[in-house]
Amino acid sequence: MPVDIHDVEELVRAQDRWRGRETINLIASENAQSRAVREVQSSDFMARYAEGHPNESGKINRYYQGTRYIDEIERKARDEIIELFRCRQADVRPISGNAANTAVALGWLRGGDTVIVNSTDAGGHISHNLVGVFGRRIQVRGQTLTAGRENSVRLHFFPLTEDRYHIDAPAAVELIERVRPQLVVLGKSLFLFPEPLKELAPVCTQHNIPILYDGAHVLGLIAGGEFQDPLHEGATWLTGSTHKTFPGPQRGVILANLEATDGDTYWGPADRGVFPGSSSNHHLHSLPGLLVAIREMKAHARAYVAQIVRNAQALGRALSDVGIRVQAKELGFTRSHQIAVDVSPYGGGVAAAVALEEANLIVNYNMLPGDQDPRNPSGLRIGVQEMTRFGMKEREMEELAGYLADALRGKKVREEVTRLRQRFAEMQYV
Repeated sequence: MPVDIHDVEELVRAQDRWRGRETINLIASENAQSRAVREVQSSDFMARYAEGHPNESGKINRYYQGTRYIDEIERKARDEIIELFRCRQADVRPISGNAANTAVALGWLRGGDTVIVNSTDAGGHISHNLVGVFGRRIQVRGQTLTAGRENSVRLHFFPLTEDRYHIDAPAAVELIERVRPQLVVLGKSLFLFPEPLKELAPVCTQHNIPILYDGAHVLGLIAGGEFQDPLHEGATWLTGSTHKTFPGPQRGVILANLEATDGDTYWGPADRGVFPGSSSNHHLHSLPGLLVAIREMKAHARAYVAQIVRNAQALGRALSDVGIRVQAKELGFTRSHQIAVDVSPYGGGVAAAVALEEANLIVNYNMLPGDQDPRNPSGLRIGVQEMTRFGMKEREMEELAGYLADALRGKKVREEVTRLRQRFAEMQYV
C-alpha cells in the first residue's frame, strides 16, 4: 500500500511559494542556493557514510568501503576552497559553522583553560559564551557557567570602545597579557565591522596563544576580498558557515594558513576535533553542493560581495533618512552584509519582527549592546545578502526601507512587498 505524503508535499510547495517567491528574506544568517547547488544534493550520497579522510593511492583512510566518488568530491572541495581563500589547510567535513567551532574547542581546549570572547550583547554568538561550547568545554567540577562569581569558568569578555561595536584593542592587549588565555575567539553573530586582528595578533604570537576567527557570517565577504582577511592578518583558524554570505548548502568549514612547523600543533587538534570529535558521518549529500558553490564564488565572489556591502550601507542610510533608529550611523552603519536597528519605539525586537513578517518582510529580533534579555531584545538584525543575489541594488534598498518603515508604523504593505519581490525572481551570480 502506498504511503500518503500529499500533506508533506503541499507543505514543501507552500514553503517554496512563500519564502521563495513572495517574501523579502532579510535574515542575516540565510541565503538562497542556486539550482545547480540544489540539484546535486538529491543523490545516493544521502544514504552513505564516509568517516575519516579520503583514501589515497595505496592508503586506506576511510572506515567504510564504497567511497571512491565522495573521496573525489571531498578532495576537490578541499583543494578548491584552499585556492579560493589562498590558504594551506582546509577541512570541509563540518556540517555547520557551529560544528566547526565545536571541533576546534574539542580539539584544543581542556577543562580549566582560559578563553577570551565577545559577549552576546556585544554581538558574540551564544556558542562562544558561558553556556555554549567554549564555556562548557573549559568547565571543571565545581565551576559555574554564571559570570561574575568566584567559581565561574575562566571565560572573559573583550573590552569595547564607546560605540560598543568595536573591541578596544589596547585594553584587549592588556587583558591578554594579564590572563594569558589558551584561546582568543574573534568574530560575531551581529557583525557590522572588522575585528582588530592585526592589533591583537602580535601579543598572541608572542605568548603562543592561538586565535580562532569565527567567520560564519562573513565567510563570503572574505572570499570576495571585502571586510578583512583573517588568515593573512594573524588568525590561526578561520571557521565559517557555507550558507550565509557564502551561498552554498548548510555546512561548515575550517581553514588555516599554517606553516609546516605549526601544522601538528594547531591543525592536528582541529582535525581530531572534527572526527571523531564533533561528527561521525558528515552529511555526504550536501558536499557536492558545496563544491558547486565554491566554483560559483570563484567566478562571482568579488562582484557579489561588493554589491552586498553597498546594499547594506544603502539600506542603513535609507532607513535612517525615514526616521528609523539604525545603529552605528556615525560609523557608516556597517561594513558587512548586516545592519542593526533599534526598534524599541515599536514594541521591541520580537513585536517588530512579528509585524514585519505580516508584511512578508522576514527578519530576526536580536540583542543590541546593553540588552540583557535575548528573548526580549530591543533590536533587529537585517541582512541583504539573499536579496542582493536576486539582483536588488541600491535603488531597491531605498524602496525597501520605505516598506520596512511603513510596516513598523502599522501600515499594510504586504501586497507592495510581494510585488517588489516578484520583480526579482531570477538569481544572479550563478
